[in-house]
Formats: sequence, C-alpha cells, structure tokens
Amino acid sequence: MNIKEVRSNILLLITATIWGFAFVAQRVGLNYVEAFTFNAVRFALGALSLLPLMIYQKKVNEGQNKKSTAAVKTLLLGGLVAGSALFLGASLQQVGLAYTTAGKAAFITGLYIALVPILGIFLKQRVHFTTWIGVSFAVVGLYFLSVNEGFSINKGDLLQFIGAFFWAVHILVIDYLTKKVNALTLSFLQFITCSILSFIVAVSFENISVFGLSQAPVPILYGGICSVGIAYTLQVFGQKYAKPSHAAIIMSMEAVFASIGGMLLLNERLDLRGFLGCSLMFTGMLLSQVGGFTKSEEDRKAAA
Repeated sequence: MNIKEVRSNILLLITATIWGFAFVAQRVGLNYVEAFTFNAVRFALGALSLLPLMIYQKKVNEGQNKKSTAAVKTLLLGGLVAGSALFLGASLQQVGLAYTTAGKAAFITGLYIALVPILGIFLKQRVHFTTWIGVSFAVVGLYFLSVNEGFSINKGDLLQFIGAFFWAVHILVIDYLTKKVNALTLSFLQFITCSILSFIVAVSFENISVFGLSQAPVPILYGGICSVGIAYTLQVFGQKYAKPSHAAIIMSMEAVFASIGGMLLLNERLDLRGFLGCSLMFTGMLLSQVGGFTKSEEDRKAAA
C-alpha cells in the first residue's frame, strides 16, 4: 500500500465519521423540515461551500490547456448520473429516517458495502466466494434487525434497504468518474443535480416552511457544509487512489459512528435482537470485502 492509498484511506475514514453523525443531524432536522426540502437546502449549501475551492483551483490551473469538448461532456454527463444516484439514495434515506432510528438506518444503508462487488458483476468484475458468504450474513442480520415477530418489516427500514442499492451504484459511478474528470467539479455538479431534483419534488409535494428552516440551523448546516460539502468531496478525492473494496469497507464504519451518535445524542437503544442483527450485518460487510483484499495481494505478488 503506497502513500497515496494511505492518504486516501484516511480521507475515507474521516468521511465515514462525518456521515455517521450526519444520521443524527438528519433525524433531528425532520422535526422541523420535510425530507425533500431538507435535502434541497443541504445539497445546495454543500455546492456553495465548494465555490471558493473551485475559484482557487481555477486560478492555480490558469493558463493550462483547455478541456476538450469530449471531456466537458463526460464531466457534465457524469455529474448528472452521479447526482441522480445521489438524489435517489439520499431521498430514500431521509424519508426513511422518519420511521426508524439513526443507528438502524446507518446499518441498513451500510448494506451497499456488500452490494458494491455484486453489482460489479455487471461491469465484468470477478466476485470472490467470500462476498456471497458476507451477503448471507448481512441478510440474516437484516432479518434480526428489522423483521419483527409478525414477519413484517418497518417502513423506514424498507426504504433504507432500497436506498442501499442506489448508494452502491453511486460508489461505482464515483469510482469510474474520478479516474476521468476533475474531482472537485464533479462534486459540485452532483450536489447541484441532487439539490435541483430534491427542490422539484419539494415544491410539488411538500409545504416548504421558512420558519421550519430557521428552527433547524445546526442540522441543516451540519448536513450541508459537513456531510455534503466536506464529506462527499472527501469521498471523491479519497476514492481517487483507494481500491473500491477498500473504500467500501472503510466507509462502512459510518454505521458504527451513527450508532454511537444515536445513543449519545438521541438516547436511542437497541435490544439484544437488534445488537445481534447489527453484529451479523457488520460481519457480512467485512466478509464481503475479503475477496478485494485477497485479489490485491495476488496482483501485488504477480507484479513482483
């Protein structure tokens, strides 16, 4: 593992920490602001927070060769695709948080860790047998965490589960695009796309309240500046040199930080069944990534 990979992994761990506590901020925000309004504002704030960095970057790169038309198209299309995946994942997550706890939402969302290598099959990526073992553990864990005695699943947990697919897609899209386009500009474009789509839905179906927004400055600012502007941008830069499997396993730590935040700040508690479910899911997340590490070691030996 070279210094660039180490730096990337550190950035991704910081990202996981910020995202974990963001589940608390998002849940508190729902007490004052409806889901799509909250996301529209926080992703707009995230985009605005990047403008000073983009202006600075433009000055530093002034005089360099201009991008080709093809490169600009790739950037714009990439921002639209990444932003759309982000919108779907963030929307399902925020709506679902109204019906479940921050800790449970984070662990279920974390299923994208297991889904990333599975979806990679469609990109002709080899799936290690430990991935299937990991997915099995995760599914059993999800059962203990979310399915009650009547064999029904909580509405909020179901929305988080569906959203996990879109988070997995987002991880793969970002991994592909960071090798081809400017990471900072890509972050800005995906935030703007997500904010616009969220605003359209908010105007169509929600009652946008300025008073409600004024009552939730801390959740909105944390969700916008920290969770979006800082963390999602760190994700883009972090994934630039980190292997997808390594990135996924590090970011799975957000579930742990969310649980800690939920217990400390929201007084959330899990029963024994819930702890068992979380333990199995976390084990599944880890196992699903073992193949990625094994393959990397094989590649290293082959190159030696």
